[in-house]
Amino acid sequence: MSNATPPGWYPGVPGTERWWDGTAWTVHTRPAAVTRPVGLHPPYVPHGSGDATGGGGRTTRAAALAVAGLAVVAAAVTGFLVLGEDDGGTRPVSAPSGTPPPTATGSAAPAPAEGPQDDPAVLVDQLNGVTLPVPDGWEKPENTLDDASTMRTAGSYTCPGASGSLCYHGTVSVRTASGTDLTAMKALAEEDIGAAADRAYGRNAVDDLVHGGITSQRELASRSVTVAGRTGHLVRRQVTTGRGPGGYVQSLVFPSAVGSETPVVVRFAFDAGRRELPLSLMDAITRGIRPVGDATGGGVGSTVAP
Repeated sequence: MSNATPPGWYPGVPGTERWWDGTAWTVHTRPAAVTRPVGLHPPYVPHGSGDATGGGGRTTRAAALAVAGLAVVAAAVTGFLVLGEDDGGTRPVSAPSGTPPPTATGSAAPAPAEGPQDDPAVLVDQLNGVTLPVPDGWEKPENTLDDASTMRTAGSYTCPGASGSLCYHGTVSVRTASGTDLTAMKALAEEDIGAAADRAYGRNAVDDLVHGGITSQRELASRSVTVAGRTGHLVRRQVTTGRGPGGYVQSLVFPSAVGSETPVVVRFAFDAGRRELPLSLMDAITRGIRPVGDATGGGVGSTVAP
């Protein structure tokens, strides 16, 4: 049995909870959820059930002690399962808020699903608290090199150039803004667009040159936009490459709908010359971004056609 603490929200500083990703603490925080305390309660003993010194009283007291003993054993077992082994305080040692109490059999009841993770028409980023509509004909890979929530066109091709890497005609990924002191959405988008272009058409995650490298970039748009009910900013560029048709990249930045509202970055990369990848599709996906749990108009449960 593994002693690894699963990802989830755990108590942080008083009044807050912090996201544990399974191996380390992240920057995400939120107000602590209000939960009903779970404790031991004295057993119910009806009045008049027997004399305190007679046989009826002894029977009642024996039953009460038996119930209390079972409650103590259950609490001890629950504490062992929640706390796990001590590893020097580097992992959270209390259960995530909202975790249901053990059932009568001693096994934990399954937690309710928090989002439509299994819906092929929806990309869910639980950490950043948003969902994106998945266009028709796109897929959601289970794993990516940079662990970002990603959707992409189905079917890969060999990237132009000598790297031998696999490319996709269209990709959209969600990540948390990190490694920067910037807080303004416009400044963050302007800073990120260069990295987005380089990752899509310059050098891949293992630093191989793809598409023959970037030869020039031209800005097509830089504007404020409302995303998931929050004001953000997008920057869009056309990228010319040494090999192949080049493409279009976009960095969209907006405050998260959860926790401390850490900025969220959504990167778009569309190969040029693809009829199924018009720039209007970037706008349609942007309009369809919703907070997790919001199923209104074009977000959760909807598809976006090219």
